[in-house]
Amino acid sequence: MTDTHCPYCALQCAMTLTAAPDGPLPVSVAGRDFPTNRGGLCKKGWTSAELLGDAGRLTTPLVRGADGELHPADWDAALDLLAARLQGIAAKHGRDAIGVFGGGGLTNEKAYQLGKFARIALGTSRIDYNGRFCMSSAAAAANRSFGIDRGLPFPLTDLDTAETILMLGSNVGDTMPPFVSHLQGARARGGLIVVDPRRSSTARLCADGGGIHLQPVPGTDLALLLSLIHVVIAEHLHDAGYVSQRTSGFEALRQSVSSWWPERAATVTGVPASRIREIARMLARSGSAYILTGRGVEQHVDGTDTATAAINLALLLGLPGTPGSGYGTLTGQGNGQGGREHGQKADQLPGYRKITDPAARAHVADVWGVDPDDIPGPGIPAVELLQGAGLPGGVRALLVHGSNVVVSSPNVATVREALGRLDLLVVSDFFLSETARMADIVLPVLQWAEEEGTMTNLEGRVLRRRKALTPPPGTRSELWIMAELARRLDAPGVWSLDPAEVFDELARASAGGPADYSGLSHALLDLGVEAHWPFPVGSLGTPRLFADRFAHPDGRAKLVAVRAQEHEAADGDRLNLVTGRLLEQYQSGTQTRRVSELTAKRPALIAQLHPATARRHGIGEGDGIRIANDRGTVIARAELTRDIRPDTVFLPFHYPDAGSANLLTDDRVDPHSAMPEFKRALVSVSAE
Repeated sequence: MTDTHCPYCALQCAMTLTAAPDGPLPVSVAGRDFPTNRGGLCKKGWTSAELLGDAGRLTTPLVRGADGELHPADWDAALDLLAARLQGIAAKHGRDAIGVFGGGGLTNEKAYQLGKFARIALGTSRIDYNGRFCMSSAAAAANRSFGIDRGLPFPLTDLDTAETILMLGSNVGDTMPPFVSHLQGARARGGLIVVDPRRSSTARLCADGGGIHLQPVPGTDLALLLSLIHVVIAEHLHDAGYVSQRTSGFEALRQSVSSWWPERAATVTGVPASRIREIARMLARSGSAYILTGRGVEQHVDGTDTATAAINLALLLGLPGTPGSGYGTLTGQGNGQGGREHGQKADQLPGYRKITDPAARAHVADVWGVDPDDIPGPGIPAVELLQGAGLPGGVRALLVHGSNVVVSSPNVATVREALGRLDLLVVSDFFLSETARMADIVLPVLQWAEEEGTMTNLEGRVLRRRKALTPPPGTRSELWIMAELARRLDAPGVWSLDPAEVFDELARASAGGPADYSGLSHALLDLGVEAHWPFPVGSLGTPRLFADRFAHPDGRAKLVAVRAQEHEAADGDRLNLVTGRLLEQYQSGTQTRRVSELTAKRPALIAQLHPATARRHGIGEGDGIRIANDRGTVIARAELTRDIRPDTVFLPFHYPDAGSANLLTDDRVDPHSAMPEFKRALVSVSAE
C-alpha cells in the first residue's frame, strides 16, 4: 500500500494505492482521510488507475522519419539527435530560438529542474507554461494587492465554519467535487452566494434556502464587483478601522467606484439592483465571510482587474488575515501553485523571485554554480511564445512538457499553424496527445504513480507524491532526460536524477524568497508534517498568511482602483460563448478521454443552449449545430437547458481537433498577466 495524492486538480485529494497483480488494473484506489477531501474522491480520482495500464501508453522514443511518420528509436539515438538539433538551431539563430513550454501538472522537482534546464543548459529566456492560461490573472492581482501570491492563504477547512461565502467564476461541484463539503456550513446558514451565468451544479446548492445564485451577463463580473464596493462604501459598511490600519489607497478606490450605483450596474450585468444591495449588506454583516474567485472571472483581458476588485471588496470588509474570514482564489491544475513558484514562468526564478532582481539572480546563480550573468533575463509569456513560433524573432524549436497546447491554447488554429512552422518540436508525454502527434521527437515519460516528488496544492500545502509502481520498460523520468541532455550540451552545474536531491536544491534556491521551501525536505514531509509555505528553516510553516502584515514593505495591503471596460455585447444574431469543464473530464482531456467510464456519458462535444434560444434558431434537442465566429467553426450536439442564460452558449474545452472550443476563443491578453481572453467571445449558432 502506498499513500499518495490524486493526479488531477489542485485539491490534491489523498488516496491510497494497493498493488493488484491479479486484477484488471495495476493498482486499486481508495480515498484516504485528509483535510481537503476527507476520504472522498470524484469520478476522475476513482478511475485514475485505469490510465496506468492503458494500451496507448508510450514506451519508446519516437522520431519522425523522412517519410513524415513517427518511428521507434532507442534513447541514445533520440537524445543524440535532439542535442545535435538544438545545438545547430542555437548556432544558427541564437539561444532564444529555442523555447520551453511547461505544465502545471509537473512535480515541484520537475518544474524547478525545467526552469534551470532552460536557462542554464539551453541558455534561453524563452520559457513559460500552461499556468499562464490558468492562474496568471489571480497571481498578478494578489501580488499587487497583497505583495504575495498563494491561492488560498488559509487552510481549506477554515471555510467549514463560514457564515457567508461569495464564490465568483468557479464551479467546484464539477471541477473538484470534494470541495463542496467545505461549503455546507455556509449553505446550511443560507449564506452561499454563487455568481455564474449558468445554473451549475455549484449554483444549484443555493436552492431551497441555501443561498443566492446570481446569473450575470458573461464577462460583467468586474462591473458587479465595482457596484458591490460602491454599496459598501456608500452605506458605510466597510471596516473603517481595518482599512485605516492595514490598507492604503482608500480614497482613490472610493472615487473610482462613485458612479457604479446598483441601478447602473443592473443595466450592464443583468443583476437586479436590489440583489446587489442585499449581497453587499449580507457580506458586511456576516460574522465570518469569505470571497473566492476562479477562472470564470479571471480568464479575461481584464481578469487581473476583476480579481483585484474582488480583493478590494474583501479588504474593505476586513476579511484577509482576520480569523474566520478571508479571500482566496482556487488554483486549477494539480501543481498550478508550485509550478509557478519555482521557475517555469517567463519572469520568475525559484522561490517566486523576480528574474530582474539582481539579488535574486545572485542567490540562484550561487545555488546553480554559475555566474549571475549566465542567467538570461525575462522571457515572453505563453501566447506570444506560441503564436510567434517559426516567425522571424520567434522560437525555431520548442520543447513541450506536460501540456497539450493544440487543444488548450486560445485561438488554437493559429497555434497549430505556428507549431507547423517550427524546425523542431519535441514533446515529452506518456500518451500520444494531439500535440505529440505533431512532434518531430516524442519522449515517453513516467506517470504519477511511477514517480517520487512533491506537489503544492491550492492551500500552499506541500505534499508528497510517492511511487507505487515500477514504470514500464523504456519510459524515463524528465529528471533523467534533462540530465542526459545537459551532459550532451556540456551544461554546468549538478543535474541529479534523485527527486529528493533535486528538492533539496530547490529548497536552497527558494531560501529567502516569497515562496520559501528551505525548511522542507522529502524526509520531513514523510513524517506527515503539515507544510504550508513559506516554510523557512526553523519554522513550522505558515498555514494562514496576513495575520500581522501583508507582504509589501510597509506591511499594508494596497487597494488598487480599477475600471470596467466596455465590451461588444451579444445581440439577436450572436451569443456569448462561455467555456468550462465537465465533471467527467479534465483540462485538454489527454488523460480522461481515455477512461471509458468517464467518456461514456459525454463521448462527444455538447453545447448547452436555452430552449428559447434553440427555438429561435430552429434547433432541437440533440441536433447537430454549428458554432462559429471569425476565428473558426465548431460542430457540436445541442443540449437544451434552462440552466443557462438565453444570450449564452456553453462549450466544454476538453475535446480535440474540430471539436475544440478553443477554435473560437480570443488570443487577446490581459495587459498585467498576459492571460488570454478565454471566457468572452461572440459566436453565431445555426443548425448543421
